[in-house]
Amino acid sequence: MIQYDEIRLAMEALTSEIEELKGALNLEGIKIKLDELEMKSTEPTFWNDPEYAQGIQQQIGQYKATISGYEKLKTNHEDVLTMIELAEESEDDSMVDEVKELAESVKNELESQKLATLLTGEYDSCNAIVSFHAGAGGTEAQDWVSMLLRMYTKWADGHGFKTEILDILDGDEAGIKSASIHIQGYNAYGFLKSEHGVHRLVRVSPFDSAGRRQTSFASVEVMPEIEKDVSVDIRPEDIEMEVFRASGAGGQHINKTSSAVRLIHKPTGIVVACQTQRSQVQNREFCMKMLMAKLVEIKEREHLDKISDIKGEQLKIEWGSQIRSYVFMPYTLAKDHRSNFESGNINAVMDGDIDGFINAFLKGRSLGEF
Repeated sequence: MIQYDEIRLAMEALTSEIEELKGALNLEGIKIKLDELEMKSTEPTFWNDPEYAQGIQQQIGQYKATISGYEKLKTNHEDVLTMIELAEESEDDSMVDEVKELAESVKNELESQKLATLLTGEYDSCNAIVSFHAGAGGTEAQDWVSMLLRMYTKWADGHGFKTEILDILDGDEAGIKSASIHIQGYNAYGFLKSEHGVHRLVRVSPFDSAGRRQTSFASVEVMPEIEKDVSVDIRPEDIEMEVFRASGAGGQHINKTSSAVRLIHKPTGIVVACQTQRSQVQNREFCMKMLMAKLVEIKEREHLDKISDIKGEQLKIEWGSQIRSYVFMPYTLAKDHRSNFESGNINAVMDGDIDGFINAFLKGRSLGEF
């Protein structure tokens, strides 16, 4: 049967790539490390240091996920070939659609795991802290922030990542002026670091009674969640702390107490805030994490020798600085201006289908194109 022949040939062509992936993932090395960590976790004093223990447990989970992901890929690949063999023997063409679907998922998963091997940066495996800020465009830009917040939340949900809003400032009329979210999952930062920059929206504004086309901008900042970094020395005297009442959902406690915390790093002018933890102490702890993450991200991106060289963000959230454009009118198109990857299905993109943009960026970066 011709249809089965085509699928079989495509799957057989992937056999060597799947074997090569095993080496690229260093599965044998990971299994050795996993055994060592699991032995550590059985020691009587293991939980004496809860922070250390949780770090080990997280690493164990990450190693197990890598191993099971590869094993599932290999099993599905073998299942496709077996299903084709059985269908051809029985001359049953009713399984064509099912075989096609599984074969497509094998190809997509192989690409995803191959891309993960490109995430070799020091912080790539970390959770991500993503912040959004409205730029030029007024209410329209604030609505654009709410759309981007939804897009990345949808993307995270689709990848099985956990999201939590850390801070949010509502717009004057609609939308959101700024927000920060915590995305938990292995390689969350590695994938999302490609999204750091200014995002441009072109559409007919729902806030314009004349129905005119509007252009607005919002910035997306992506930082790794870091527990500790010896290259970052945050001196207590460099921190100014403000407390305030949290806004938004959260019940009576969140409205009656000044539990929300804002930290200002005086040497750089960087400001971080958190209002969703249970207490002022917890909010301050997470603010310190956010501040450290932001300082490290800027230091790495700007290739600075020390934190004192950081002068804060200089990029304006306006025309000419965007990394990606999202056009709703007069045509529909989302285009990345670095990789030139584009998608005409703007609704799918806004529903979190941004893997194509992320993958194109990672491939281009690995080839030294940008």
